Amino acid sequence: MGWIVMAVIVGVVLFVALGFGKRGQWKPNPKQFLALFALLLVLPSMFATVPTGHTGIMTLFGDVQEGTLEAGLHVKNPFMQVVSMDNRAQKATIEMLSFSSDIQEVKILYTINYQIEKSNAQTIYKTIGVNYYQTVMEPRIMDVVKSIIAKYSAESLIESREELTTKITNKLEEELSAYNIIVINTAIEDMDFSDSYTQAVEEKQVAEQKKLKAKIEQEQMLLEAEAKAEKDKIEAEAEAEVAKIQADAAQYAGEKEAEMNKKLSETLTQELIDYYFMQQWNGKLPDIVGSDTVLPILDNRTSADTGN
Repeated sequence: MGWIVMAVIVGVVLFVALGFGKRGQWKPNPKQFLALFALLLVLPSMFATVPTGHTGIMTLFGDVQEGTLEAGLHVKNPFMQVVSMDNRAQKATIEMLSFSSDIQEVKILYTINYQIEKSNAQTIYKTIGVNYYQTVMEPRIMDVVKSIIAKYSAESLIESREELTTKITNKLEEELSAYNIIVINTAIEDMDFSDSYTQAVEEKQVAEQKKLKAKIEQEQMLLEAEAKAEKDKIEAEAEAEVAKIQADAAQYAGEKEAEMNKKLSETLTQELIDYYFMQQWNGKLPDIVGSDTVLPILDNRTSADTGN
């Protein structure tokens, strides 16, 4: 604010001084308007605007001044320059060529999100400048990515993508923090191998798939054979069990029948046998009568001859 007052005072003094003629008389003349014009030229240089998301670094004849300016309109020394440092989150993408541990060429597309430490914007400007990304970040990113990728084989790179990203991020956080730069996150957007290697990988995958398919089919056949053998075994055991049950049942039935016959034979007497015989006799004599010691006598008589 003092510079504005001083500029106005100087302008007014010049305006009044240029109004005096050779005879010491004061009257308006065109020279006075030169003072006003000079004042109009100086006034804009007394103001500086810092955009949102930026920090203003003040320099006077190339010398960095103490303190920084926040976003907004500021009054300054007309000879002072204000440099805006972007402290917002920024994104950068780098495409680089690297090599795996087995000397396979790998084309990497790498992305990093970062921002400067706002409180150290002045230090960054003093030590590195506004082109800190090109000066410090890009070389460090390429060096870290290549050095870590070189520890993995081409095949393991594909399988360890998440692990790679974590290791690279941790290493960059450590190295860039020394320059007051914050790593927000990083990502390996793409990994592209040579056509010959890609073809070899595809052929290997096809061969492994065929091998896996054959193994699965073989295991399936083995399982089916084992299942059939188990089924046949179960059926044979079931049939044997049924046969055993049937044999046991027949034996049991025979034993019961024998026991019943035994008990029945024990209860039979000659009188009971004669009784049942008389109950079943129809009143006719047999045609042959005899015994083991007497010769049989043929009875050829008819009922007419013997009838009463």
